[in-house]
Amino acid sequence: MMRHGIPGLSAAVVTERRLRWSAAYGTADLENFVPVTTETVFRLASVTKPMTATALLQLVEAGKVALDAPIQRYVPAFPAKQWPVTVRHLLSHQSGIRNWTEEEFHNTRRYATIAESLNIFKDDPLLFEPGARTQYTSLGYNLMGAVVEGVSGKTFLQYLAEHVFAPAGMTAARGDDVQAIIPHRAGGYQMTAAGELRNSPISDTSNRTAGGGLVATAEDVGRFASAFQRGILVKPSTAQAAYGRQRTRERQITGYGLGWIVGQGTRRTEVYHTGGQPRVSTVLYMAPRSGIAVVLLCNLEGVSTPLLDLAREVADALRE
Repeated sequence: MMRHGIPGLSAAVVTERRLRWSAAYGTADLENFVPVTTETVFRLASVTKPMTATALLQLVEAGKVALDAPIQRYVPAFPAKQWPVTVRHLLSHQSGIRNWTEEEFHNTRRYATIAESLNIFKDDPLLFEPGARTQYTSLGYNLMGAVVEGVSGKTFLQYLAEHVFAPAGMTAARGDDVQAIIPHRAGGYQMTAAGELRNSPISDTSNRTAGGGLVATAEDVGRFASAFQRGILVKPSTAQAAYGRQRTRERQITGYGLGWIVGQGTRRTEVYHTGGQPRVSTVLYMAPRSGIAVVLLCNLEGVSTPLLDLAREVADALRE
């Protein structure tokens, strides 16, 4: 924290697939001298994506969604493109749907629904034929949220609350509503080139709810990792499929599974997701074969890579 100027950080550790430890360090609100506690709520940024993917995979298990079906089967209002886009393409970032622009990243408009947020990109052409290559896209995950809604008959957040948050024991997880009073919500900061901390600019994440629009505590994220690894949220076979690195149409192995970034290190298969948005940097790192997960959430922008490095170090220490 000293090395990178991080004001506040919350951490959680899962071993043997159970939440074992959590702690909090530093300051959640610099202007009001509020310390971080284990109840402090942070934006999850793209750590939201594995949770969205979990909701989709539950519907796949239930036989309500087919991974290789065209997206219009579940979201008929989404315009057909020059090539078909499938659920698998979306989960693995091979859809060809663009990512947000800088202006969209710092969005200040409130989008009332997932369906409304699709208007941002639904009429744009695809960047490439789906399956040809990977292109990270948070906007594509908005479409995943629309699939959940179309199939379940519930709003995206209602579905998550009932089928992901509650079974996992996540008590503070919810949508990131910038206008709502969310108890224990951390402030957010960015570091200037001169090394001065400043308040983060306003950013309303309702334009990318399913890709980066949740908030939670570190303990909540640890409980999610524990429940995912223990087969509470999806079957173990489904989790293994999610951890599998996907291939392009030309059979090239990518760095993405189904909702997760997947890497093969020297000591383990690693499954993780990082997040970066105005107000936060986040990481959920897992070594599933060892039953380990490390969660780090902080209220400084731009330090997701150092957090990932730290999470790897913690996982290494836990294995020794």
